[in-house]
Amino acid sequence: MADITGHLPRGPGRMFKALKWSLKGLAAAWRHESSFRLEVYLFVVLAPLALWLGRDGIERALLVGSMLLVLSAELLNSAIEAVIERYGAEHHELAGRAKDMGSAAVFVLMMNVLLVWGLVLVPRVL
Repeated sequence: MADITGHLPRGPGRMFKALKWSLKGLAAAWRHESSFRLEVYLFVVLAPLALWLGRDGIERALLVGSMLLVLSAELLNSAIEAVIERYGAEHHELAGRAKDMGSAAVFVLMMNVLLVWGLVLVPRVL
């Protein structure tokens, strides 16, 4: 969707507002989503390990980046769930499907973390 002012480049003021909204979203996820908090805790433990275990910048980026994707998907999944709950808690097939698909996206990216970490680190052990 186009900005109200058209397609003009964002200035520093607009970028600062976008940063504030992003931080507000992160704070809301931290406050209201236990899954997000758990994934952040795992990230805080595993990111330094990834930086230590990665041999070069590419390996480190893959190890850390795969975990950042999980956090991003969890934020999107939480946003989907919040919008659905906004319209009522009664069961609706499409609402349930949307929630399940959001959860599946997080799961797929968690499997990606295992795959990336396995492909990067297992050959060193063998």
